[in-house]
Amino acid sequence: MMNYFTYILFSRTFGKFYVGHTQNLIQRMDEHNNGEGKFTKRGVPWDLVKYFELSSRSEAMRLENTIKKRGIKRFLESK
Repeated sequence: MMNYFTYILFSRTFGKFYVGHTQNLIQRMDEHNNGEGKFTKRGVPWDLVKYFELSSRSEAMRLENTIKKRGIKRFLESK
């Protein structure tokens, strides 16, 4: 069974957080920091702030949506 990750990034350049999900966290971080994302290409470099390992894509997507609804900064402050 493949694990999925929900992750939170922060850009010191941009001063913003980003949340996403993936199966391969290392590869996805490389993509973000190589400017391959529509939103994230403006904020390079991105730092990994926190990640959660989950057992399915649906769980990872659910957590990503929960974080987005709550607000990334507020979510992090409550953890």
